[in-house]
Amino acid sequence: MLDKGSDKNPPTPTAGFDDVVGQAELKRALVAVGSNDDLSGVLVRGEKGTGKSTLARALAAALPQSAVVDADCRYGCPPGDPSRQCPECRRRATLPAATRPAPFVTLPLGATREAVVGSLSVADALDGDAEFDPGLLARANRGVLYVDEVNLLDDHLVDVVLDAAASGVNAVERDGVSLTHPAEFTLIGTMNPEEGALRPQLRDRFDLAVDVTGLDATEDRMAVVDRALGRDGGTGGDGAESAGTGAGEAGGDSAEPPLSDPAAAVADAATGSPT
Repeated sequence: MLDKGSDKNPPTPTAGFDDVVGQAELKRALVAVGSNDDLSGVLVRGEKGTGKSTLARALAAALPQSAVVDADCRYGCPPGDPSRQCPECRRRATLPAATRPAPFVTLPLGATREAVVGSLSVADALDGDAEFDPGLLARANRGVLYVDEVNLLDDHLVDVVLDAAASGVNAVERDGVSLTHPAEFTLIGTMNPEEGALRPQLRDRFDLAVDVTGLDATEDRMAVVDRALGRDGGTGGDGAESAGTGAGEAGGDSAEPPLSDPAAAVADAATGSPT
């Protein structure tokens, strides 16, 4: 019977930190921004095939739970901090609380301005009832906004992101009707420098920057092949302590976070617990 190769490339499940050999510096940077809201973000620069986007997206499953106003708040406002709440939550007498994972929102390069900032329907504005459809900035509030190929983002979207990142607020105006809501987020951007430069104003919004390269150590390359073939040599451990910066760090440091378990690393870093 003709083998059409249907089983040669099975669907790839969502990757985690443990699925990428090496890149310890990038993994540590992602754990840092995932656990510390005071860091504005991380910029990841490197050539294709170095795991930039895979690791950035893997952070989504590791983000901690946070207390939010119950489901009827579209912005995930913190129940105990009126200064960071939307106008609707500040007007309410009681704020039932719930918990949810911090959001991880991807901003596509082809997104429209309305998709990012949201849109106002002014059909009923004369009655004082303009309807707001929240955008990506609303969804990313108190979470992560991720931009792949951030150096290729259109200037008008760069301006929107910069304004929100600087103020922590997104303002939408149309035909004399205006609305604001909280838009505090950690910005993660990945880029290939060969495809173009990043605007200096946007580069300055990242507190951390990591340059990633391909794996040079023989042990790391062997581990990649072993994992691709499903052999035992490629299934044990993360390689995060040894690869990406050379095999000489294989022993690692006992103070390093457990990079094969990013959720635990983020939680430990956020609470200051030893690993």
